[in-house]
Amino acid sequence: MIPTRIGRSQRRILEHLKRSGPATIPEVAATMELSVETIRTHMRYLEARDLVVRGGRRTSGPGRPEIVYELGDSSEVLFPNREGALLGELAEYIRSSGQAELINRFFDARLERRRDLVRRRLEGLDGEARLLELARALSDDGYMAEVQRTPDGRPLLRLCNCPLRNLVDATAAPCRAELAFVQELLGRSLERVSYIPDGDGSCCYAVVEEAAGA
Repeated sequence: MIPTRIGRSQRRILEHLKRSGPATIPEVAATMELSVETIRTHMRYLEARDLVVRGGRRTSGPGRPEIVYELGDSSEVLFPNREGALLGELAEYIRSSGQAELINRFFDARLERRRDLVRRRLEGLDGEARLLELARALSDDGYMAEVQRTPDGRPLLRLCNCPLRNLVDATAAPCRAELAFVQELLGRSLERVSYIPDGDGSCCYAVVEEAAGA
């Protein structure tokens, strides 16, 4: 869980742990020239949000061993990350090298690994109930999916976020594979009515009533 607001001192604590590694509260307090109680309060706040975690104990002087704190998994989003941009550059390099089909095969294989898991979630569901559960499965993958209605009353699958945005800038392979995947599991064709790469706020797909293979 990522907090909506991180104070300046809390960010300094996280940066200190990033630069110097795991540390005790007294060690952080000495470095930041703040009181131990102030740092302890900040650590409780950060720990409750998985931004820091306890990594054992150690003795740094007289007295009982102190708890050692280190960065939690949730803290990674607060630091610079060029991974997405690099993956986009890699996809563009593969495509421009005449090996675009390799990207297509990768996404087909990736979705093949997910197919059985999602299919089990959809067992026994039909109609809009099936679409709603499929939207939940897509949300688990970062798409922030929801089900709405078109003006003429058709079910509409709305993807509010593109978790592969850098890749999509380089190749349409993720969109092609994901759309085929959704149509197969839903058993219906989908008509695209909006598209994030075209500047729209979300990717929206209206459900067509005939079977996807028709």
